[in-house]
Amino acid sequence: MNREIKVLTDEAEGKKFKLTDGVDIAKDGTIYFTDASYKYDLQNYVHDHLECKPHGRLLSFNPDSGITKVLLKDLYFPNGVVVSPDQNSLIFCGTRMKRCRKYWIQDDGFIDNLPGFPDNIPSDGQNMYWIGIPSVRFSYFLTLISLYRTLSMMDKYISLHHIQRNGGILGVDLQGNPTVHLYDPALSLITSAIQVVDHLYIGSLHDSRISSTLLVQRVLR
Repeated sequence: MNREIKVLTDEAEGKKFKLTDGVDIAKDGTIYFTDASYKYDLQNYVHDHLECKPHGRLLSFNPDSGITKVLLKDLYFPNGVVVSPDQNSLIFCGTRMKRCRKYWIQDDGFIDNLPGFPDNIPSDGQNMYWIGIPSVRFSYFLTLISLYRTLSMMDKYISLHHIQRNGGILGVDLQGNPTVHLYDPALSLITSAIQVVDHLYIGSLHDSRISSTLLVQRVLR
């Protein structure tokens, strides 16, 4: 059987997508996704963090009407997105702001003051969200951001891989209360974790393998 790959959408409100990131599909077929930056692509995402300006958007695509809608704009690197199990709300991660927010009838915060910079936020389908934490917060990174305007090309000389450590996974319940925090000083740029029974399968920007952890077995039992 021949199957055709079709682009559903590539722009909204006159702006092309540059860094489409997290995506989830609601039961009614609506596709929710983030454009982390309409200015920088994946190869240059570090510049978006260093420039520290809101180039991100939260969007939806209706496959029946073909309409792409901007739900929220002027976001600081929105990343993972997940539809709640009851289908009544949408949770998305704001990497730069170190928080996850709820998009629903009213725009309420979901969880603030995270231990690091959040990435993706998949659900276990029941009562838990797993937030990927690529790296912990550290003052050195904030100092680098403040110097960006005069040293815009510094990422060529400074390896961010070596300063983005202590990555891990934060587990929160449906109300945004932290319940589990798994991290390791050796982990770098952990972006997501998918729960399968009592294991977490973990992905990283700097690792070509999918890792799993047995720590979850002891935590979940």
